[in-house]
Amino acid sequence: MQQRWPQRLWVVRHGESAGNVARDAAYAAGLGRIDITERDVDVPLSRQGEQQSEALARWFAALPPGERPDVVLTSPYRRARRTAEIIHAGGGLPVEPTEFVVDERLREKEFGILDRLTAVGIAQEHPDQAEFRRLLGKFYFRPPAGESWCDVILRLRSALDTISLHHGGQRVLVVSHQVVVLCLRYLLEGMTEEQILAIDREGDVANCGVTEYAFDPAQGHSGRMQLRRYNFVAPLEVAGAPLTAEPDANAAVR
Repeated sequence: MQQRWPQRLWVVRHGESAGNVARDAAYAAGLGRIDITERDVDVPLSRQGEQQSEALARWFAALPPGERPDVVLTSPYRRARRTAEIIHAGGGLPVEPTEFVVDERLREKEFGILDRLTAVGIAQEHPDQAEFRRLLGKFYFRPPAGESWCDVILRLRSALDTISLHHGGQRVLVVSHQVVVLCLRYLLEGMTEEQILAIDREGDVANCGVTEYAFDPAQGHSGRMQLRRYNFVAPLEVAGAPLTAEPDANAAVR
């Protein structure tokens, strides 16, 4: 039987972005809106985000050539694509950026009318939505023109099917966003709503944090992906890169 799953799967959150910095500043000042001029898809890495990506590149480059990723999938968002490009430039990837698979299903969760609002801003401008979220919980709550976690999971089911169809037996790196990292854990490990939200409450996924799976053929009828690391930041610590875990700019509703 042909192997369905990748031999190894790394899921990496992008480096710190200018949006992470702007969000932190808005919350520190008690503001209702986050000061970002770009579309979310165009928000760049911060200088610290570039340093984090460079540190992660050195970690991947230190792996034996036969253990580095040979397939790269990335969100179309600028901060994710740039993170992957820096990892390549640092010698961590044999895959050229022209061969990266840019997949819109790996994009950030969409926040609709709550885009760029802090918790203070949501309470001020959309108190009805704040109440809906309280009643439904973050897993099922969908802001108008936005997505719930379940909506993200639906598109990720399709993305995982594509990975299984085209990249079975390969070593796959996915560069994406915080909610995507968590929702992939939910899918790959067969979690419940309560289990994944408990992990989410423990803390944010670090910028350039690594979640790693390895294929175990002894699990189930056709093998299964087994978690090896979650939110692994040792490559950044060793390189002296700054550790950051700010949620993305819309984290009040993530």
